[in-house]
Amino acid sequence: QARLVEFGGGLVQPGGSLNLSCVASGSNVRIYLMAWYRQAPGRQREMVADITWGGNAAYADSVEGRFTISRDNDKNLVHLQMNNLQPEDTAVYYCHSRDYRNTDLWGQGTQVTVSS
Repeated sequence: QARLVEFGGGLVQPGGSLNLSCVASGSNVRIYLMAWYRQAPGRQREMVADITWGGNAAYADSVEGRFTISRDNDKNLVHLQMNNLQPEDTAVYYCHSRDYRNTDLWGQGTQVTVSS
């Protein structure tokens, strides 16, 4: 069964960095789009960054210049390097994928907390 598993959340002080990773498994259909979303308490889930099979990336305005998304197509991995984290980045971060059959998958989420 196809699934996504995230790694790397945790607690970090303001100005610090974290790296999130997500691995896809259980399907042999090529994944077109991989993305990171986040959801803070009381707020809607929002797209943070996404990246296509070919490596084209897009970012939310709030993270542009601080976060970097990358992927390893051979290993079905996507990473999110988060620098200069701020308290407003605190949220549950979810990995998302869409394959070439337009099948969507979501990971279980990983908590990122930015606090002193």
